[in-house]
Amino acid sequence: MDPQAGRRLSAAAPGRSRIPRVDVLGVGVSAIDMDQAVAEIAGWVERRERHYVCVTGVHGVMESRRDAGLRRIHNRSGLTTPDGMPMVWAGRRSGAADMERVYGPDLMLALCERAAERGWTSYFHGGAPGVADRLAERLSERFPGLKVVGTSSPPFREATPEEDAATVERIEEAAPDLVWVGLGTPKQERWMADHTGRLSAPALLGVGAAFNIHAGLLPQAPPWMQRSGLEWLYRLMREPRLARRYLRNNPRFLFEIVRHPPRIRPAEQFDA
Repeated sequence: MDPQAGRRLSAAAPGRSRIPRVDVLGVGVSAIDMDQAVAEIAGWVERRERHYVCVTGVHGVMESRRDAGLRRIHNRSGLTTPDGMPMVWAGRRSGAADMERVYGPDLMLALCERAAERGWTSYFHGGAPGVADRLAERLSERFPGLKVVGTSSPPFREATPEEDAATVERIEEAAPDLVWVGLGTPKQERWMADHTGRLSAPALLGVGAAFNIHAGLLPQAPPWMQRSGLEWLYRLMREPRLARRYLRNNPRFLFEIVRHPPRIRPAEQFDA
């Protein structure tokens, strides 16, 4: 039997994950740590199930607060990981004592290490021209045995139907196990939700800034700033263009989280 035909036949949409989620202002953030996230995604690859992963912090939650469609995309994901410490603190406040940060750049490294061990293939879609190629090269040097089957850098504007169809065809021909998506929030979440049913890859992972970070183009905040929830301040100092986002979202998030305390719920209770 043609192995690609086998992939297509076994890629029917499965039931939703049983991992509980923390309701953070209507967004179901998966109550997980890094080991659980990697194990869950490994299961998708092994079973040839199709899912996407949203890596979400305050920005994603507040955008979803304003956009019901985006909120549904987060809640229909295979996983919506706690990308920032405010998500972790919200989870622990709700009773998810073992919840830990599953930061996009760290998830990329953990999964690439597992991929190199198990022979999974990766495709990188996103970033400015040349970024995906540079990222693939650096990750391949860091993880000997990592199999990269393709890269693409879409235009900053909305892709035409013809361009989008060509991208789908290119990714399908490469037949990756993992499709890494670096388009920024909320564009990458919408792209993944729209393409999960059109691609045979078991896992689409929206990791945003991880593309520039691991390509060596964007420095990471010091560990102490990450642990204390101050990474937004570091990014603001490096990228002043983000000021409007942080000044709009962060105070509002704090106000809303006091009014609507987070609570842990079964994943199936979120709108799907």
